[in-house]
Amino acid sequence: MSVTAKELAQILHLSEAAVSVALNGKPGVSTATRRKVMDTARELGYDFSRLEEKKTQAQPPRGTLYFIIYRKHGAVVADTPFFSHLSQGIDVGCKRHHYYLNVSYLDEGEDPERQLRELIHFDCKGILLLGTEMLENDLIPFLKLQLPLVILDTCFETTEADYVLINNAQGAYLATCHLISQCREQPGYLRSSYPINNFSRRADGFYRAVRSNGMSTANSKVHYLSPSPEGAHADMKALLEAGETPARCYFADNDLIALGAMKALKEKGYRIPQDVALAGFDNMPASAYTEPPLTTVNVPKEYMGEMAVRRLSQLIEDKGSTPVKLEVSTTLIKRKTV
Repeated sequence: MSVTAKELAQILHLSEAAVSVALNGKPGVSTATRRKVMDTARELGYDFSRLEEKKTQAQPPRGTLYFIIYRKHGAVVADTPFFSHLSQGIDVGCKRHHYYLNVSYLDEGEDPERQLRELIHFDCKGILLLGTEMLENDLIPFLKLQLPLVILDTCFETTEADYVLINNAQGAYLATCHLISQCREQPGYLRSSYPINNFSRRADGFYRAVRSNGMSTANSKVHYLSPSPEGAHADMKALLEAGETPARCYFADNDLIALGAMKALKEKGYRIPQDVALAGFDNMPASAYTEPPLTTVNVPKEYMGEMAVRRLSQLIEDKGSTPVKLEVSTTLIKRKTV
């Protein structure tokens, strides 16, 4: 059990006021007394997080950050755990940097500039833009606003902006190399039938892993499936019923595709992983509870959201800073489908 400030005062034979001044870093006690209080507090397990909470509450908000979720076809951006965890990280970051948070959706429409004018109010200090489903031209109305902007979960090489995204190529490379090392055969690829920039990067990682293992990319079976469990299940089922013989192992663009395909394969009598091995991407909560549990790539989603807020806060304070691209590293979660 951690010690309280009152107990520290009794132990050190100091007044509670003196202990409070020392703990909060305020003037009024000698350097020696402050050091004595801080050293004893650490030694006895004082909960310094309470002080941080008080400091956070004491500082007035600096304005509002807008988290705008751009929806183009709705195939990926939805009420999924990935985006709820990302939002949690953004919320934590806003509290830490003393901003209000406004979450809004913007659907692809005839007049995106009008939609933005209606969304954004006078207190907007900057925008966090979820660009998962965006194409490069979709950014134009946001760039015209001339507000501090950080784009999440995508990157466009020819548009100068600040980006925070997953290292998609790295994650796909790790998963594909694991499939090859375990199965010793040419891996197949379950690709999204919807064009998503992130998935193009994952394709780069998949094909790089195939080549680095001495295999020809032309020999990999590629099936285009809808990026949802229901859609992937229906698409894979149709392929199998048409006589398609599955590859020995597959990397899937995301967990939803992998889970849908796995269901279709099991319905056709294929054993996972003995007959067909599978690896997904995103480490969705459901991936740990399938039978068997899905091997996948983990993304630190909350951290990604916090990093985006930190970068936006820097842009607000220093509008002349050079744009950066921050890639969050991934890790392979080895389970039972490989």
